[in-house]
Amino acid sequence: MKTIQFNGKSFIPSKIVCIGRNFVAHAQELGNEVPQQMVIFTKPNSSISDELHSFNLEPLHYEAELSFLYQNGRFIAVAFGLDLTKRQTQAFLKSKGLPWERAKAFDGAALFSEFVPIESISDSMSLELYIDNHLVQKGDVGLMINKPLAILNEVNAFMSLADNDVVMTGTPKGVGEIEKGSVFWGRVVSQQQVLVEHRWTAQ
Repeated sequence: MKTIQFNGKSFIPSKIVCIGRNFVAHAQELGNEVPQQMVIFTKPNSSISDELHSFNLEPLHYEAELSFLYQNGRFIAVAFGLDLTKRQTQAFLKSKGLPWERAKAFDGAALFSEFVPIESISDSMSLELYIDNHLVQKGDVGLMINKPLAILNEVNAFMSLADNDVVMTGTPKGVGEIEKGSVFWGRVVSQQQVLVEHRWTAQ
């Protein structure tokens, strides 16, 4: 089973719960309608990876997300996460009204920095993604259509979250194709303080 890191220890999430189209500007950049109901899908444990790949049968696209660790009924930690997408496959599946798993739940589709503890989640908590030292994505909780605690309540209304599960809360605008050799530097910032950061080099 794949693991994540928190407080110097390894934990095994049973699943990753993802929120789609949670930033208006991101929905618009992909030509999607802003959803009236929360868009929820899952990734399996097997999707977790330490390696950032640029290709898996087709070019892969990046989506940076604030990612929260669930324990004891609440979000106790945050990480910088990357939700990788097979955009060509996703477009085909959407056109046929089919589920997204082939585009979102493949091996290597979820990457995380170390998780760091948090006491609360403010609207100012944000993520930043730099590729080759250029800022490509930035967004904070205040811009989310559905805030983290609302997401937690909605998910809990129909699905049991187990301790160590991860919830990815959506991506701001600026998504794009991963180029081999590019250096990805992601960080989470709150109250002008960097909580966690991580670098990957795309393979």
